[in-house]
Formats: sequence, C-alpha cells, structure tokens
Amino acid sequence: MSLNDIALTTLSGEPTSLGDHAGRAVLVVNVASKCGLTPQYTALEQLARDYGDRGLTVIGVPCNQFMGQEPGSADEIQTFCSTTYGVTFPLLAKTDVNGPDRHPLYADLTRTADADGQAGDVQWNFEKFLISPDRSVVKRFRPTTVPDDPAILSAIDQVLPG
Repeated sequence: MSLNDIALTTLSGEPTSLGDHAGRAVLVVNVASKCGLTPQYTALEQLARDYGDRGLTVIGVPCNQFMGQEPGSADEIQTFCSTTYGVTFPLLAKTDVNGPDRHPLYADLTRTADADGQAGDVQWNFEKFLISPDRSVVKRFRPTTVPDDPAILSAIDQVLPG
C-alpha cells in the first residue's frame, strides 16, 4: 500500500488520504495545543500560505500521546487552532503516532531517519515529515527544528513540483 492509499480522517470526521493532495509535496506534523512548541503553529501556517501556491500542503495531526498535551475534542482543537493561530491548513483526527495503536501513516513515516540517522518513534509534538509529490518520505525533522528553519525551507524547495 502506498502512502496515498492509507485511509485518514479529517478533524471534522470526513474520510481523506494523501491521495487527495496528488501532485503536491506534503509536510506532516504531529501537533498539540498545550505544548511549549505550540507556537510553531504560526510558522506552519506561514509555510502553508507561502508555499501553498507552489505545491506544498501542510497537514497537522493532533496527538495526545505526549504528556496529554492535546486533550481537547475535535471542536476544541479546531477552535483553538483557528482563533489562536489562524490555522487554515488541514487537520486530521486525533491520532496515535507511537505504540501499539500507531496509525499506519506513522508506521510508514517513522521508518525514515532524521539528520542523525535515527529512525523509530516520534520523539515529541511537532515532529515533521516531508513527503515528495511521488510520495517518498524525503526528510524527517525533530520537534525543536522550527518550521522556518533553513534546512526545512531548503528541503521543501527541492521537492516542490515544477
């Protein structure tokens, strides 16, 4: 099964998949509303705005596995993201990224090594995976690498379509 075919669910409960973003690069980020890294939403939204017309989709994946930092309901998460950070990029339903109930998307993504050659479990909220338009996972960025870090911007530029 390709990454395009893995069934996903939007925060509003609708079925989706990466196939819905065919021909686009995708940055998948596990997010949380009550984390010290939550202000990264600002830079993620800026990426979505700056690179959206060039073929990048940012997708946020709420996760409550790290010290319960995403405790809210879907409505609470949506309201928080839109009113606090002006988030317009797609958000998925709350998802497990590690452990026995790890979502199949993250089972694939976590096989990718970071810059230090480390694959495996997501370390914390706001870990980022860059997926090319052909659906290969090209880069993994750990949580403290901010979305507008030159390494992320360079990697995005390299995989944008056209």
